[in-house]
Amino acid sequence: MTWNEHYQQLTTGLHPAQRRPLIGITGNYEDGRCTLNEGYYKSVREAGGIPVVLPPERYDMETLSEWLRPLDGLLLSGGADINPLLLGEEPIEALHGVNPERDLCELLLARMASDRQLPILGICKGVQVLTVALGGTVLQDIWTQHEGTRLKHSQQAPRDLATHSVSLAPDSLLFQIYGKESIAVNSFHHQAVGTAGPLLRVCGLAPDGVVEAVEASDHRPIVGVQWHPECLADKCLFDWLVAEGRLYRESRQIHDDVLTLDSHCDTPMFFDLQIDFTSRDPRIKMDLHKMAEGGLDACIMVAYLEQLGRTPSELEAATHKADRLLTEIEAMVARAPEAVGIARTPDDLLHLKHEGRKAIMLGIENGYAIGADLANVERFRRRGVVYMTLCHNGDNDLCDSAKGQAEHGGVSDFGAKVIQEMNRVGMMVDLSHAAEQSFYDALDISRTPIVCSHSSARALCDHPRNLRDDQLRSLARAGGVAQVTLYPGFLRTVPTEATVLDAVAHLDHMIGIMGIDHVGIGSDFDGDGGVPGCNDASEMLNFTRHLLRRRYSADDLRKIWGENFLRVMREVQAAGCCIDK
Repeated sequence: MTWNEHYQQLTTGLHPAQRRPLIGITGNYEDGRCTLNEGYYKSVREAGGIPVVLPPERYDMETLSEWLRPLDGLLLSGGADINPLLLGEEPIEALHGVNPERDLCELLLARMASDRQLPILGICKGVQVLTVALGGTVLQDIWTQHEGTRLKHSQQAPRDLATHSVSLAPDSLLFQIYGKESIAVNSFHHQAVGTAGPLLRVCGLAPDGVVEAVEASDHRPIVGVQWHPECLADKCLFDWLVAEGRLYRESRQIHDDVLTLDSHCDTPMFFDLQIDFTSRDPRIKMDLHKMAEGGLDACIMVAYLEQLGRTPSELEAATHKADRLLTEIEAMVARAPEAVGIARTPDDLLHLKHEGRKAIMLGIENGYAIGADLANVERFRRRGVVYMTLCHNGDNDLCDSAKGQAEHGGVSDFGAKVIQEMNRVGMMVDLSHAAEQSFYDALDISRTPIVCSHSSARALCDHPRNLRDDQLRSLARAGGVAQVTLYPGFLRTVPTEATVLDAVAHLDHMIGIMGIDHVGIGSDFDGDGGVPGCNDASEMLNFTRHLLRRRYSADDLRKIWGENFLRVMREVQAAGCCIDK
């Protein structure tokens, strides 16, 4: 056929509207040319993806960001040795040729792709780039730097011939992908992974102990292999990458379409460190970069007050501290008005999302902040505070805490007046941290629904801060919401074992007890919240990915990610006086 006949054929009839995953493949660089072995792009295409080649470029952050924006997955291809100078090392004699056109670009690209939760597959040089980008190390030459007798890792056999075996860890993602503990691979390398670093785990070893595969240690879609699967008949790694790309695109689309709200974070606790909210600050888990990477539209940032003494001067100091922290949050937001704004109502959140800006709402953690003056409730509401927890870790003048001494036997007389005043002015009553009797007392006293902004299920982790099933049922009957938290100690009895899968399990349980209309997510980031797989705001997208795996619908996710919580906020604010109208 002529080219025009081909064109007519392509434009006849209707084509499916669903886009196939777009997989970026890093190109090699040889003799002034961008090159790529056809096995890479053919394997991606055969797996159902659309391959696009990313040419080697010198450092340009804007270009790298634009490359990643439309991608649904990243494939780091093979090539020359990594320049050890970029790793702070001097080259040893056995080092082969390096490729300055590729190395810095790909290290940055791999790290940025990981920050954005993109699925990543590294092959040969790609697994080494991936490892270094995520904090691990590479051996410049395995025959020089690895102890023991080596196998022939630089085979002279044809590339489509497997020449040695690799053992896969039985609890690994790679084992799930291949369905067996030992596979045969081809090998063309003299460098290899030295140590996997904090974000990866070794999951495949050659018989001589050389690392042949790594994967994410935190349930994220990241895999790196030392062999060349694009040359072998087995294409399951490419099927995995494209399938994960499809799931990533679906997750990202949901975050684009719905209002995503984290109902509790404690970032102001780090204000004394002069944090930079506009940069990707490693000291905090909630900043503008991480919110953008994780597709998080809004968070409720609290002025947290430790429970201290209750003399008149100490109560007055608590009120002053709450005001100071709220002022500092406002000042932080005011420094980047083009990127973020303060929201007081659900409609404000929607307006800011429409404008492409992130939103911060104000909260208070610990009713200790109002001191002994009931008028502070309205004053804080007029400042924009949307909720206040009645207490924190310790009884106060309002109620008993889950970690207190049952001083009042529940909510005090003054606490009842505070709840009634919060109802009057349209401020949500938050019962996270409250004792069980305080919880039930507050439900009886409040004439509007209440919230638990960061609490999990006691049936799964027997911690007094968590909610029993009867509490969850009572909360739902009253129209309230409970937001699953990412604080490890509220997810597992052995906190160091907690992961994002535990947070999802708690959410599943809460939905089973309360129904889909009464749950949400309150991370407690920067208040020791965060678990592997959802450790900061940039990884919120990963939470959605795991919920999609469990067949939650887009409508379910819209409710979980904010609609439920905002329904209560609207009802509470509508029932209050006209502060926000």
